[in-house]
Amino acid sequence: MVTPDLAPRNGAPQATRRRGPAFRAAALIGWVALSAVLPGAAHLRAGRWRTGLLLLGGYLTAVVAVACVAVGADAGLAGRALNWLGQISLVFAACAVAWFWLVIRSYVVLRPARLPRRGQVLTGLVAGVLAVVVAVPFAIAARYVHVSEQTLDSLFAAPGGTAQAGGAVRQDDPWAGRDRVNVLLLGGDWGDNRIGMRTDSINVASVDVRTGNTVLLGLPRNLEHVRFPPGSPMAARFPFGFQLPEYRPGWREDLLFSVWQYADDHPELFGGRRHMGAEVLKETVGHILGLRIDWYALVNIWGFAKMIDALGGLVVTVDRDIVYGLRNEGVVRSGTRRLNGAEALWYARSRTFSDDFDRMHRQRCVLGALLSQADPAMVLTRFTEIAAVTRRMISTDVPRPMLEHLVPLAWKVKHASITSLQFVPPLINTAYPDWDRIRLLTARAIRASVHAQPGPSVTPSGSPSAAEPRRHRHFPTPSPAPVLPSPGTPSPIDDGCGAPHTAMAR
Repeated sequence: MVTPDLAPRNGAPQATRRRGPAFRAAALIGWVALSAVLPGAAHLRAGRWRTGLLLLGGYLTAVVAVACVAVGADAGLAGRALNWLGQISLVFAACAVAWFWLVIRSYVVLRPARLPRRGQVLTGLVAGVLAVVVAVPFAIAARYVHVSEQTLDSLFAAPGGTAQAGGAVRQDDPWAGRDRVNVLLLGGDWGDNRIGMRTDSINVASVDVRTGNTVLLGLPRNLEHVRFPPGSPMAARFPFGFQLPEYRPGWREDLLFSVWQYADDHPELFGGRRHMGAEVLKETVGHILGLRIDWYALVNIWGFAKMIDALGGLVVTVDRDIVYGLRNEGVVRSGTRRLNGAEALWYARSRTFSDDFDRMHRQRCVLGALLSQADPAMVLTRFTEIAAVTRRMISTDVPRPMLEHLVPLAWKVKHASITSLQFVPPLINTAYPDWDRIRLLTARAIRASVHAQPGPSVTPSGSPSAAEPRRHRHFPTPSPAPVLPSPGTPSPIDDGCGAPHTAMAR
């Protein structure tokens, strides 16, 4: 007996009749696939006009709305979107479920039961795989957005934090009438296997909120006789500058890098309040530079290495072999190469056959390379890993509501002029700093950046001096450094760092 599906129609040849079920199976899958990108197509093909037009009209309306938003999107919208991460995650999750249901339903309405059993199994498997494939991108996006929300909530201060001296963020004027914001950028080495925390890298990013022009001001970790703001508890304790007794002959740690830890260790100076290190260091650095420090961001240097690994490495031009380790057991070879996290960390931190000032230069090169080489595609492909590392490596007092305004500001910075001024010898004497000169040079650098244009600028600040006194066990004989002709003049952040090439050494 011939089944109805295989019965002759209009005298068609037997060969054509045999090809019929296979053709109908391919057509069914084609309509299902078309429905995955054009919802409602399968329903229209099956004669379900009302449902098909409703799906298609809703989809086209949503596409037009998204296109209009995308055309008008800017960094400000990206910043505002940070306040909607929870809702955005739910939307993506709903889309994943909806698209999965849409593909399955499109398959069902085309009545696959009319196919032979083999065709039903084959088309059912293909439709199921297609449903999963179209749903997965939405599910991944929902997870990424959810992880982003968790990461931001864990990193940044809760709403109502100290955006402006403890007040809430004003939407009409988030900068409280200021034309610049100053962020203290710190590199520390706290960890479970270390006692206390040293701020080995101390920089201030002073950003023009209108143009994004930025000056990166670097202070050496070994700055001595640090002065504190008048009237502060630390100034009362150290009226003639930060000075501590030698804990053994020739060994002292009353340098700028230990201010944070000293404040943390002496809550009695602050009426019993604990964990005052960050606030004290902000006030101290602000007093040294003559600036108001708005927020700080502290990066754990050990986590920094994991971050670079998560990004796939960092291309850096190493001008000479950099030896590292307590017993000189490692070396970062010269040349343009992609450094992994450990190599980049040692390149930035090593003081072997070098000094703190040369190290400040290398840290600036690593920072510049990181800013220029951050690849959005790589960040997306390794997003979860990067987010997990970020939670463990960053501490900051930036209020969560300020992110809405900092995102568009960061976009301006990326396309603006970024110059650097490092307060190293011979520009200043770290043993006997000229505080007035530091403030004067800071003010000049900021004035010069107001009208600066992106791109190459003038020459860098001073270079290390062999006459600089040694007051700490980590200060070996300074290494040769380029002779820089105009001390005190800000320079591009990557000045003197070499230019990475496409063909790099491994």
